[in-house]
Order: sequence, then C-alpha cells, then structure tokens
Amino acid sequence: MARCVLHIAGLILGGVGMVGTLAATAMPQWRVSAYVDGNIVVFETVWEGLWMDCISQLGLRLQCKFYDSVLALPPPLEAFRALMCLAAALAVAAFLAAIAGVTYTPRGKRGPGAVSTFVLAAGAAFLLTGTLVLIPVSWTGGSIVRDFYDPEVPVPLKRELGAALYVGWGSAALLLAAGAMHCHCWC
Repeated sequence: MARCVLHIAGLILGGVGMVGTLAATAMPQWRVSAYVDGNIVVFETVWEGLWMDCISQLGLRLQCKFYDSVLALPPPLEAFRALMCLAAALAVAAFLAAIAGVTYTPRGKRGPGAVSTFVLAAGAAFLLTGTLVLIPVSWTGGSIVRDFYDPEVPVPLKRELGAALYVGWGSAALLLAAGAMHCHCWC
C-alpha cells in the first residue's frame, strides 16, 4: 500500500514538474528589465525569453517579437533552447513511463519483481529531466545576478530574474523529487 502511495505521489509531482518545464520553456519572462535609478515612473517593461522578446508599455500594450534568425542568437541561448526542449520531451516521456509503471505494477506481489521496470525508467528520466532544467535556469540566473552587480554594465541593460526562472527552479525540484520517489520504489 505504501509503495502504491509513493507511486501516485511521484506521478503527481512528475506531472506538475512536466507542466512547469513546458511553461518555463515557453514563457518570455526569463530576463525582466530592472529599474535601479531613482525614476519611479515606468513606461516600458522589457521581457527576454528563449524564443522572443516582449515590451509592455504602461501595462496596457504588449508587443512580442520572435527572434528573427536562429544563427544570429548567442551560443548560450541556443544551448539553453536545446536543453529546455530536450528536457520538455524527456519530461513527457518520463511521465508516460511513470503512468505505465503505475499501471503495470503487479498487485499483491512482493519481492524484487514486484515493481515494473517502467518505474525505474521513469525515475531515472525524471532525475535527468530535473538536472536538464536546472542547468539553463541556474546559469541564466547566475548571469543575471553577475551582470546586475557589475558596475561596467550600463543601467538600461541590467535585468532582474523573471518568473520563468522561478517556475523552472520549482519544476526542477518537483522533477527531482519525483525521480527520487520512483527510484526509491524500485529499491
């Protein structure tokens, strides 16, 4: 019974982590414009994401523009896109494997063969997905903090942590927890 509860809890955490990974990949709020001067009146807010830049004017009008050329992107952004797309695909595969593991685990059986190999595959995939999400999100967060405190970076180019980074950190934690639960069920 406890193993079944752990399976279901891991499945729920993995599902929420999968949705968070998909959301963080699509969200344009990775870097948000920072206002560090004494100017209280803010007319524009700039969002920079993996796929597009957006400008919100007075909170009323939002204009978003996809990046024109893949070849013109900086190499870290290309790598972050690839890692997040790989993580999203792996999260979906891990979630499907977790569903199969819960479905095809024999009821009432005890011992080493009591847990389906889908559970181990889902656990390993969730752990790998959490790590893949954590790398670009933490790297971006670190570069934002480094540039924010760098006196050589002009004030208009300073950015703050966006909502997508927080979603990414949360989903990475959920995916790692789901992977740990599934791997614990296997052991």
